[in-house]
Amino acid sequence: MPATGRSPAFGPSGGPDQSAAGAGVTDAQTAPRRRHPLPPAGHAPSPQPHAPLPAQRSGHPPAASGQPQPQPHPGPGAVPEPPTLLLIEAEPGSGPGIARMLAQAGAGRHGERIRVRTARNLTEAERLLGPDVHCILLDLSVPGDAAGAALAEGAAPGEAGDELAALHAVLAMAPAHAVLTLTDEDDVELSAEAVRVGAQDYLFRDELDGRVLGRAIRYAVERKRADLAQSRLTASRLRAQENARLERGLLPTPLLAGSGLGFAACYRPGLPLPSAGGTATRALLGGDFYDVVRTPDGAVHAMIGDVCGHGPDEAALGVELRIAWRALTLAGLVGDELLATLQQVLENERVDDEIFATMCTVDISPDARRAGLYLAGHPAPLVAVPGGRPRLLPQELGGPALGLLPRARWPRQQVELGGAWSLMLYTDGLIEGRTGPGRERLGQEGMLSLVGGLLDRGLGGEDLLHGAVTEARALNGGDLTDDVAALLLDRPPGPCGPGDRRS
Repeated sequence: MPATGRSPAFGPSGGPDQSAAGAGVTDAQTAPRRRHPLPPAGHAPSPQPHAPLPAQRSGHPPAASGQPQPQPHPGPGAVPEPPTLLLIEAEPGSGPGIARMLAQAGAGRHGERIRVRTARNLTEAERLLGPDVHCILLDLSVPGDAAGAALAEGAAPGEAGDELAALHAVLAMAPAHAVLTLTDEDDVELSAEAVRVGAQDYLFRDELDGRVLGRAIRYAVERKRADLAQSRLTASRLRAQENARLERGLLPTPLLAGSGLGFAACYRPGLPLPSAGGTATRALLGGDFYDVVRTPDGAVHAMIGDVCGHGPDEAALGVELRIAWRALTLAGLVGDELLATLQQVLENERVDDEIFATMCTVDISPDARRAGLYLAGHPAPLVAVPGGRPRLLPQELGGPALGLLPRARWPRQQVELGGAWSLMLYTDGLIEGRTGPGRERLGQEGMLSLVGGLLDRGLGGEDLLHGAVTEARALNGGDLTDDVAALLLDRPPGPCGPGDRRS
């Protein structure tokens, strides 16, 4: 929540903050024993694990929604930022003097002093909750006022009206801050319940002193950091597992046994351009997909496609189209009828009417000497024969991308391959990179020259595909912005047995 226009050096009444010293106690025996010890570090995380961390220093603007700004943990030898405590108590000064206790306890090991701000209700606390606040100490006697009820709307039924209504409101107001609760010694059950719903610890008024309070504040801040870090790590692992499942669907094992054709494939995620003021991060998944199968009649069918956009939704749609293509192909559908059916799948599964997919399918005859080519808004493959230069297959009769035009048609183009050849299918990410600091792009002609040079060096299979992607990236001056998928089918000269390979 943004701080008010008042300088962070002033409290709610306009006067200066109550500065106090915190204590980094190393000898636990010097502090009075608590009737209820601090919970273990493995305690369950706060109910709001994915919220952004507050900024470390005062004066920093609050993080925008969806843009976490984690507090950097002080490195070895670094002087930590002096913690700031927001105290919320109904009648300031009527209970234990928090600021006075902390002042009497002295400074921490680095001389840092815990600063204290005091709020009399939740409305005032919301106003004082600047990005430099590290911990909140809530007196559970504070009533859940109207502002608190509004903040706690997202709580479970009945929570906003119970004894912990103020705590629920604070957790909703400050999901990334450490929270301590303060209560009477006879409210043990209520205090334990406060920890269960999200507080880091609880304190009793009658057992409170500066050393215990200073230690509890620092413990709560570090534990909250650990909880949030663990939550982010868990979420990252879950995303990685989901990405792996989607990638297996996008990049399947080809079914080529008995075909006598060689196979290689390459996939590289793009690095989308950053938004204004942002930083580019590598996309784990894109919408590029491919597949190759051999049907019982001996024909080999290859396909490569590209769903517009990046992200899990596009990747999931690519998986659906890839699986649908394999199932329909094995069921005997080819060409225009197959593409029309895939368009129906896309129209029913896409999350937005503007999403489309390009696709190229090649149906190679059982003798591997000729093929039928179908293009749906996709760049044409290239073919190379021993001793010759690579050339593009015809693309004049291609049809529109899937999902653009209802009742579209995709005509067949017959091509002669010959007795020995290499056929390369690719997505447009390979040819849309730039060739220098200007605006000129590699394009299909540039790709032909690039691949021709690699063939002259004797590269083939996986080495050829990876070399093409590497050189396109070098010409671009860095990572390509779009995903790149490419597959290579080759028929060597002379008799050849079955053999599949995959990068």
